[in-house]
Amino acid sequence: MERDGTGGVNDPYGDMDNRYNTGGMDQAYNKENAYKDAIGTESVERFPHASPIPVHAEARPSQALDSQAGSECETITLGMGCFWGPEALFGRIPGVLRTRVGYAGGTTEQPTYREMGDHSETVEVDFDPQIVTLEQLLELFWKHHKPVNINEYKGRQYWSLALYRSGEQREAIERVKRRLEQESGVPLDTEATAFRAFYLAEARHRKYYLKRFPEAVAKLDELYGAEEQWERSTLAARLNGLAKGYTSMERIAEELRLWPAAMGDGGLLLAAIRRIRW
Repeated sequence: MERDGTGGVNDPYGDMDNRYNTGGMDQAYNKENAYKDAIGTESVERFPHASPIPVHAEARPSQALDSQAGSECETITLGMGCFWGPEALFGRIPGVLRTRVGYAGGTTEQPTYREMGDHSETVEVDFDPQIVTLEQLLELFWKHHKPVNINEYKGRQYWSLALYRSGEQREAIERVKRRLEQESGVPLDTEATAFRAFYLAEARHRKYYLKRFPEAVAKLDELYGAEEQWERSTLAARLNGLAKGYTSMERIAEELRLWPAAMGDGGLLLAAIRRIRW
């Protein structure tokens, strides 16, 4: 059954738009609101010791728009229900370089949306740990879904998953999970296991909210030359977050001004995306 990811009685993400709309289009871009923008006011009160997500990328801007993950880039694969929303959620975070959605966590060869087998919908996040840490991303992960609500909701299709690529990532998952459980008193029934494989989802699922805006797609095609190229860009990750309502043009503009020349002319990119009607 197709779903639009925007809510409904049986949609585990239906409440996210109202409770965790992290930044309206007119909200100021500032450090004071950074953590509240990231996880919502209720979560700040519930988890008072969590580390803030950085808003400004002053210390170390993202390294490249389109390049493959480099030595300073880490990757984490997470399952938290329908993958459209999480891709937008993580894509708007400074320090996140690329996002993609797909199928992981199972053993079925070459899964598809229609024949997923024992895999789950997941989002894969490439990030620079010198800007945003894995611990911060994991806090965001758990604050934006409830494992008890999605596990077995659609068999394995929606499943709370954290797939680690190293012993350090496994320890971070266990450490953050244990702390959040202690602070909230609520067990987090998330399956943490070693990463095996990730199968990229079909094009219509990738950057789902961004692709709802034909004018934005046309402008990115013009800037990058091909959909496959801009889907992998940092800019597309940010704009997908904008299209969902998780960030604002002001925040994106602030970050673009800090990007180094190797990432492209921030001024030209900003001028181009400001002409898009959202």
